[in-house]
Amino acid sequence: MEQDPQPKWEGKVSERLPKATADQIWPLLNDFFNLHKWFPSLATCYGIHGTNGEPGCIRHCEGSSIPSTDTNTDGHSQPVSWSSERLTVVDHVERSLSYEIVDSNIGFKSYVSTVKVVPQGDDGQDGCVIEWSFNVDPVAGLVLDELVRKYKVGLQQMAERLEDAVKGF
Repeated sequence: MEQDPQPKWEGKVSERLPKATADQIWPLLNDFFNLHKWFPSLATCYGIHGTNGEPGCIRHCEGSSIPSTDTNTDGHSQPVSWSSERLTVVDHVERSLSYEIVDSNIGFKSYVSTVKVVPQGDDGQDGCVIEWSFNVDPVAGLVLDELVRKYKVGLQQMAERLEDAVKGF
């Protein structure tokens, strides 16, 4: 008898950037091939297909925030975690983008994520909020709350880097 599939995991985290406007932050996040500049656990991120920032382009990211599901055969260091991610939607008016993982060694299946930059205040000059949501099939060896926590910590660190980057603008 076939088991019912587990429902998809859904998560959402957000972080307020009081010293940076949405107009300042959006161009940095929309630089799809260069997420490693802002996301601290990524060692590298680069384009492997298409034009940066256009739907259909694909980036390759390597880092350590989510453990690899590859087995360690040499008894030494763990393999680098990696994913290839396709940009599916870009909305410059709403300052949002969505992407999906097309290949990885981190166990994610059917992963889709949306990042949105929301202006704060009536005139958009009271900072902004970055919202990062995802849905994914349950991941063996992980717990949803743990995954959401990893996203929250990563987004907090990313927000600090982004705010620091726009101080001189």
